[in-house]
Amino acid sequence: MVRVLEPAGADERSASTAAVPDWAVVDLFCGIGGLSHGLRHAGFNVVAGVDADETCRYAFETNNNATFVGRPLEDVSGDEIAAMFPEGTRRIVVGCAPCTPFSAYSAGPGEARDKWSLVDLFMDRIAAVEPEVISMENVPRLKSFKQRRVFNRFLERLDGVGYEVSAKVVNAADYGVPQDRSRLVVLASKLGPIDVPAATVNTRPTVREAIAHLPALDAGAVDAEDRIHRAPRLSSLNLRRIRAAKPGRPWSEWADQGLLSPCHRRSTGASYKNVYGRMEWDKPSPTLTTGCFSFGRGRFGHPKQDRAISLREAALLQSFPARYEFIAADDPVWFARVGRHIGNAVPVALAAAIGDTIRTHIREHAA
Repeated sequence: MVRVLEPAGADERSASTAAVPDWAVVDLFCGIGGLSHGLRHAGFNVVAGVDADETCRYAFETNNNATFVGRPLEDVSGDEIAAMFPEGTRRIVVGCAPCTPFSAYSAGPGEARDKWSLVDLFMDRIAAVEPEVISMENVPRLKSFKQRRVFNRFLERLDGVGYEVSAKVVNAADYGVPQDRSRLVVLASKLGPIDVPAATVNTRPTVREAIAHLPALDAGAVDAEDRIHRAPRLSSLNLRRIRAAKPGRPWSEWADQGLLSPCHRRSTGASYKNVYGRMEWDKPSPTLTTGCFSFGRGRFGHPKQDRAISLREAALLQSFPARYEFIAADDPVWFARVGRHIGNAVPVALAAAIGDTIRTHIREHAA
């Protein structure tokens, strides 16, 4: 079952925040606020988010009623972050350090980009601010053999300043997100032992449950009632390709008929089986990326309609509320920008599960 989270208005926020009084949250690398929004639904007062991408400001502030600081974290000191917390509140710092240095899509020879690890920077700010509770979400590859030194250093530094730590790779689909998305979740607390949340659903939600109710679209069309529910145009060749594609099946099964890309005819491209594919109605979607609106960049074809999924469908598959606002009313809808915002976000339902766990932990351990 899909966990439906609607945007929290002012009255709802006042009521929900009362569940954990005297605690406040600052979200580092906040993006458009997926993690913050889930924490708000768990009853937390998110007061600020920090992110270098200024284009995230509108969505973060509009949906979370919190201050957006549009600067790289390198330029935001620990003292500045500490000052964001209202006087007298206890501190929670959360964040999703951008995973680009650890992504399989960007790793270069020798993994040289590890040298400027944003995970280390995140830890530097934790050490300076000394929050009672922290949460970090990242790609599972951070825990892999090649990246283990970065991850172990992070855990050792947490232990060195008095945190109890729990870390686990989870699948967002087990928390009500209609998407097969593995993530590394870290929780740490100075109050006492804390565990990464257990699954919150017995049956993983499906693409059908998330998006089947939306109006049908042609490729290149936009819904008259929701301009985020729009699908990109497809070339005549890609229209032929998507008509040949079967849900959940790779392009390698096509009867060729001139449909195969030249790169896929070569041995170097043959392993990329999850592009030019359709989603399946009755399973979670594949992992959404920043190119989730593009038929040629993943299995992002609609299960039934001859088009890629729309931006709104991508947002619902990330468990964003149906009324989440991504851009101002007078701004154009740029697929690349909004797709990047959605694909990079922490799924809201996973964030809400993390928030529920932190709330329970505080009630059990805080004086």
